[in-house]
Amino acid sequence: MTVGMGSVATTLIAGVEAVRKGLAKPIGSLTQMGTIRLGKRTDGRTPLIKDFAPIADLNDVVFTGWDIFPENMYEAAKTAQVLDRDHLESIKPFLETIKPMPAVFDQYYVKRLSGTHVKQGKSKCDLAQQVRSDIQTFKATVDRVVVLWCGSTEIFLEPSAVHATIESFEKGLVDNDPNIAPSQIYAYAALKEGVPFANGAPNLTVDLPCMQQLSKLTGSPICGKDFKTGQTFIKTVLAPAFKARMLGISGWYSTNILGNRDGEVLDDPESFKTKEESKLGVLDFILQPELYPDLYKDIYHKVRINYYPPRGDNKEGWDNIDIFGWLGYPMQIKVDFLCRDSILAAPIALDLVLFLDLAQRTPELKHLGIQEWLSFYFKSPMTAEGLYPEHDLFIQSMKLKNTLRHIMGEDLITHLGLEYYD
Repeated sequence: MTVGMGSVATTLIAGVEAVRKGLAKPIGSLTQMGTIRLGKRTDGRTPLIKDFAPIADLNDVVFTGWDIFPENMYEAAKTAQVLDRDHLESIKPFLETIKPMPAVFDQYYVKRLSGTHVKQGKSKCDLAQQVRSDIQTFKATVDRVVVLWCGSTEIFLEPSAVHATIESFEKGLVDNDPNIAPSQIYAYAALKEGVPFANGAPNLTVDLPCMQQLSKLTGSPICGKDFKTGQTFIKTVLAPAFKARMLGISGWYSTNILGNRDGEVLDDPESFKTKEESKLGVLDFILQPELYPDLYKDIYHKVRINYYPPRGDNKEGWDNIDIFGWLGYPMQIKVDFLCRDSILAAPIALDLVLFLDLAQRTPELKHLGIQEWLSFYFKSPMTAEGLYPEHDLFIQSMKLKNTLRHIMGEDLITHLGLEYYD
C-alpha cells in the first residue's frame, strides 16, 4: 500500500509488472538480482538472495494505495513522465485497474500542493480510523500488507510532547495537535494494524518514541527515512574512501536541479529544511570529526536544491569537493551525476517492501521495532537510542547481508581470511 501514487510509486508498480511480463530486468534491486556469499570463498556458494531467504515472489505482490489526485496509475504515470510510452502502453490495462483511495492531506504540511482527492474527517483521530479501515479492507483480500510512504516532503517538524507515548499521541489525534502531520497518521494506522511501515521521505514520521513503542508492541517493523538515491548515495561511497585513506576535506558543496513534483514541493523553504537536515547529517557520522579533527573538524558543507521544471524527473546532482593530502596540499574532485530520481528510488522501494515483509515473518526480528540492517537504503537510518547510525554504504551492505546469514543459520562473513594462509 503506497501513500502517494506519483512518480516513485507508478515507476515501482509499472516496473514490477514489466518484470513479471518479461519485458524488463529488475536492475537496481538487491532482492531480485543480488547474490550472497555463504561460507568460505573456496566453497563456491553464492546463491541469489531471493533463493536463499524466503522473500515473497514478485508474482504474489498486489498494489493499492492513496493519492491526493484521483487518476488511475496509467494516467498518473503519464503525468509523471518517467517511463517512455512503449513501456507504459505494454502494461496499460494493468495500470488502469489500480485507482487510488482518497488520501489524508493538509496543505499546511505541504505548501506547494493542493489535493482534490482527500479524506474528510472531524479530527485527525477520525482520519486515522479511516486509514485503518482502508488497511483492514485490503488485508481481507491478501495474506500480508506493507505500507510505504511515497508521498511528498512535509514541512520541518521536531519531536514534541505529543510524540512521547502512544497515549499522548492518541490524545493528540483527538485534539488535532498541529505537531501530528499526515505521514504520522499513516504510520500510526499501519502500526496499529500490525503492518510494517517504510518512509521514503525525510519527514518526522516513525522516528518518534510513540511509534517505536507501537512498532515493538504490535510486531510491525520500521526502519529509516528518505530513500538514498542520487547525491547522498554518492556521498556514502566517496566519504568512506577519503576517510579510509586519511585524506582531509575542507569543503563539500552539493547542489541539485530537479523538475518533478518533488522538486516543486522542495522549492518551499519549510519542506526544504526537512530534506536539508536529512542530507547534511551524512558526512558528520561517516567522517567522525571528533576523532579526526585535523582532517574533518572545519568542513564547510552546503546543500542546495533548485526547482527547474524543464529537467522533470531527470535530476542533476553536482558536487564540488575540496580535499587535501600529504603536507596539506589541496586538491579538488567534481562529480556531476545526471540521474533519474524515480528510476533509482523504485528498486529501493521494492526491496524495502520485501525485506520488511521478511522481517515481520522472522520471530527474531519482528518485535525489535527498528530494523537497523535496512540502513543501506536510507539517507537517515534509524538506530536504538544511544547509538550513532552507520552511513558508510559498505558497512551497511555488510550489516544487511550478515543479518540475512544470521536469520538463516549461516556463519557470518568477517573477511579476515587468515585460514587460507595456514
